[in-house]
Amino acid sequence: MHINSLYQLFLENPSVETDSRKIKAGDIFFALKGPNFNGNQYARQALNDGAAYSIVDEDTGEADERIIKVENVLETLQQLAKKHREQFSIPFIAITGSNGKTTTKELIHAVLSSTYRTYTTVGNLNNHIGIPLTLLRVKKDAEMAVVEMGANHQKEIESYCLYTLPTHGLITNCGKAHLEGFGGPEGVKKGKGELFDYLKASQGTAFIFKDYDYLQEMSAGIKNIISYGTSDAMITGQVADTNAELLSVAITSGAAIDNINTQLVGAYNLPNVLAAVCIGKTFQVPDERIKMALENYTPSNSRSQLMEKDGNKIILDAYNANPSSMKAAVENFSRIPGNNKVLILGGMMELGADSILEHRALVELILKSNWKEVVLVGKDYLNLPAGFHHFESASDAGKWFREQHFKGIQVLVKGSRSMLMEKVLE
Repeated sequence: MHINSLYQLFLENPSVETDSRKIKAGDIFFALKGPNFNGNQYARQALNDGAAYSIVDEDTGEADERIIKVENVLETLQQLAKKHREQFSIPFIAITGSNGKTTTKELIHAVLSSTYRTYTTVGNLNNHIGIPLTLLRVKKDAEMAVVEMGANHQKEIESYCLYTLPTHGLITNCGKAHLEGFGGPEGVKKGKGELFDYLKASQGTAFIFKDYDYLQEMSAGIKNIISYGTSDAMITGQVADTNAELLSVAITSGAAIDNINTQLVGAYNLPNVLAAVCIGKTFQVPDERIKMALENYTPSNSRSQLMEKDGNKIILDAYNANPSSMKAAVENFSRIPGNNKVLILGGMMELGADSILEHRALVELILKSNWKEVVLVGKDYLNLPAGFHHFESASDAGKWFREQHFKGIQVLVKGSRSMLMEKVLE
């Protein structure tokens, strides 16, 4: 079936699903395949459960006009998303980076949605399947769209741009993340920089954090650049109180906003807040709405969350971790006033040959500050100093934590997603 014909079916049934267990009446089911599943096997079941059509790329043995065979289901999903994207002339803001992209996306969405009908990536649907689904969920009433792009190898961001067609873009930073897939730190810059390459070729607009020289270098040649930073930028701001548990930002130029008292933990979130202020100002969101949106935003999904449990203050930042974000979190935690601090850190994934070295560097950083207890989880923490606790799993660490019956302490829990560090608190 030609993509134009499929798009007409989508306009009549504007709801797409890739999980046969979640079918709702009127969905178009895309029968994706993966290492451990084959959606083609569920084409008939999807129809029985109420799907309007099933898109397959294998023979199902059934003569049903509602089962539509294509060359490749995934590529068809992406082509359909591009076709839908082409119907809009609104700003599409793409966000990528090693750290902070989901928080930045959420803050930007909070600011823009205070004034515009804004659609954005739900959760972490930021890959080759999630991005098309995000685009297809943008309704015709949209005035803004914010799309998060994750990547762990080169050419990935480039491929997303081909159907997202971003008009604006932002790279939060380029840190030590997915080193195995990108081939080292320079590979990270090259891979993330594919967003800026697209904006350069398409006459788009880039938002850059001016404090990072490498972002200025990466954005060279882009005609439209809007900057934010701690100084010498269109929007500038500083951390108002470096000792506070929650981030307070003083906007020093570019907006008439008093201190923004966020519900985010960590000075490392300063660039994320400034990015949201910058984009809000770019699209004429009133200053008071920017401030209100950022102060009302509450982090969730184990991202920079400050919580109290059993008489203890806990920073739960267990959504993900890499050497750059782990360093920022540990240094920030060390600056917060208090003498009873417990570190519970999980392993960092996808570091390839550098993994042992990066975990050892983290241990050396930990040794520079005083801690009540240090708990490390994962196989890449080796030859630990005396007094450190080491566990294979977050569940084991959680058992130890509960047995201590701590009261009045401060705890930082952080690790890569696959470590499931939130189990420490269960």
